[in-house]
Amino acid sequence: MPPHPRISAALLLLLVTACSSGSPAPDASDTPTPSVLVNTVAPRQGALPAIVTAYGSVAPSEIGTRTFNEAQPGQVTRLFVAPGSAVKAGQALAIFVTAPTSRSTYAQAVSALAAAQKARASTAQLLAQQLATTDQLVQADKAVSDARTSLAALRAEGAGTPVHTIVAPFAGIVTAVAVAQGDRTAAGATILTVARSGGIVVTVGIDPSQRGAVVVGQAASLKRLSGGGTIEGRVVRVDGALNAVTKMVDVDLSFPAGALLPGEPMQVDIRTGAVNGWVVPHAAVVTAGGSPKIFQVQSGKAKAVPVTIRLSSDAGDVVDGALSPRIPLIVAGAYQVTDGDAVRSR
Repeated sequence: MPPHPRISAALLLLLVTACSSGSPAPDASDTPTPSVLVNTVAPRQGALPAIVTAYGSVAPSEIGTRTFNEAQPGQVTRLFVAPGSAVKAGQALAIFVTAPTSRSTYAQAVSALAAAQKARASTAQLLAQQLATTDQLVQADKAVSDARTSLAALRAEGAGTPVHTIVAPFAGIVTAVAVAQGDRTAAGATILTVARSGGIVVTVGIDPSQRGAVVVGQAASLKRLSGGGTIEGRVVRVDGALNAVTKMVDVDLSFPAGALLPGEPMQVDIRTGAVNGWVVPHAAVVTAGGSPKIFQVQSGKAKAVPVTIRLSSDAGDVVDGALSPRIPLIVAGAYQVTDGDAVRSR
């Protein structure tokens, strides 16, 4: 005979009640509180260098170069150097031959002086014989003086030297060659430029507002924009006027001789002093959502501390604020927490 439906339902209810009586309902207070995983460091007082970063290139110093030209027209018959050539003091750089017209003008000046001297001697002899006047002798003297002055001017301009060897006045580097071998040049045309060893500098432009912070003698790190390591340099000149083209203030920096080549593009970091305060990792300073702040971990919770940024750099930031020196501050995870959030350290 099949069981009665009411008896089966009663047995099922009794069984469910017995099973549930051994597993009490979960208590909400036992659920773990969510927390943010963070990295922390200890805050410290200290200082970081104040940096002025600027860009420019390697170029000859204005006071360390010599540009060669000839006052007479002529021809560069031999050229012994090229841009970038290292030269010694007294080394031949080029041979210049004065133009025939200049040599002819010089020869005429020599003849004119000889003729004036001969005429003056003849006038003096005639005056002794009372066949000439004193005024005529004065005019003859002036003619001699004028001829001598003209000849001296041509000689000073090189017209009296048919062949001229251009030599390096000091050890250095040829930074520019404006002619090719065999070129004919006009009077005063640039032939080549030599920069003194140690007279090549890195010239950069800084904002006029930064000029007061940069002074001669400050150390700097120099780095090629093409890559490579850093080179130590030093500020040797700060211009007193704006560059007419860039509207920036030009600054020259020295570097070890031979370390850089003219024309290389550079980045420089000039160390203008030191900034004191709390030295913290750059990632620890939260600037999103209002005023900058740092989070410290107190009793397992993030505590926001407002700060003032005095220096921001790749080496770290220097800040002022009411930080507690014995409480760690959050670095990794600082942007993921808010004031009062539960946190846990790695």
